[in-house]
Amino acid sequence: MPINRGEQLVEAILSSIQDSGYSGVLITPVRSHPRKFVISNSEGDEILLWVYGWTLTPGGRPQLPDEYRIQMTTVTSPLDLNPEGPTVLIGYDPNLQAFAGFDLRRHRIFTTGSPSVQVDIRTIRQAVQDGFAFDRKGNGEIAVGIRPDQFMSYVLNAEKFHRGGTNRSAFQLLERAASLQPIPQRAIATLSEERKRVVQTVSRLTRAGNFRQQVLRAYGFKCAVTQAQLRLIDAAHVLPVGAPGSSDDIRNGIALSPTYHRAYDNGLIYFDNSYVMQINPEKERELAALNLAAGLATFRASLGRLVLPPNRNQWPDQNLIQRANHFRRIP
Repeated sequence: MPINRGEQLVEAILSSIQDSGYSGVLITPVRSHPRKFVISNSEGDEILLWVYGWTLTPGGRPQLPDEYRIQMTTVTSPLDLNPEGPTVLIGYDPNLQAFAGFDLRRHRIFTTGSPSVQVDIRTIRQAVQDGFAFDRKGNGEIAVGIRPDQFMSYVLNAEKFHRGGTNRSAFQLLERAASLQPIPQRAIATLSEERKRVVQTVSRLTRAGNFRQQVLRAYGFKCAVTQAQLRLIDAAHVLPVGAPGSSDDIRNGIALSPTYHRAYDNGLIYFDNSYVMQINPEKERELAALNLAAGLATFRASLGRLVLPPNRNQWPDQNLIQRANHFRRIP
């Protein structure tokens, strides 16, 4: 039976939503345009996302072998926009299992027929490595390569990404930010405040995405407490983001399932330099006083010696563990 490209695209989007740390459900038919998704984050907040998406195929021009395109079939101009959340225009490459994001403002209105939108496939390949990559066309339009685990980061920043690189110098800095190359302060100082924020956002999201990839791979995509996988594992920071000395180095990371991640960030559980996860006695007393300790015994039973990566160089740094426990006021 031939592959149904519509179903393949929807599965890729849902998988990428999950890889981005969210959960999602399609609420429209698979073949509809736009496809509508309800997406939830770990805090229970919901986003209604509209997606116009097609499979990327070779552009067909022998002189441009790296040109790929989407054919915007079965839609009419102008494309409807989501009044309650983001709308994105994407292409999907099933071989690379990654996406291209296009500037919806430029392609919302079009002439009759099946208009095509192009991207250099090398941009998608680069995104598989870096998380994001940027392709600036001759007319100044920006296309974005997107690794699946950065899908929701793209969705939430799409307009800024496409707008922020239309200036050539800003585009060059976006490329550097996406590959985590150093950016001279004098170069970023020349940008407008809006473009400066876009470059900083790309740097931050790239670092966070690479941190998550490195940590989860080191732990075999398994929770260090329960050894569960199920594509439900987070990369938690030992010393929280924003705390003095925190970084996105792999030794400041640990793989935890979402419940244990929240418990760790909230100080209910902690681990010491012996790498044993245990209950914080002060939090235990606090929960008991509030009559909210139901299930704690079962929760405690899963704790104990953490299962760490085979490579000791990837274990949490002991200095960071001590500082993290002090930061979380562990007795």
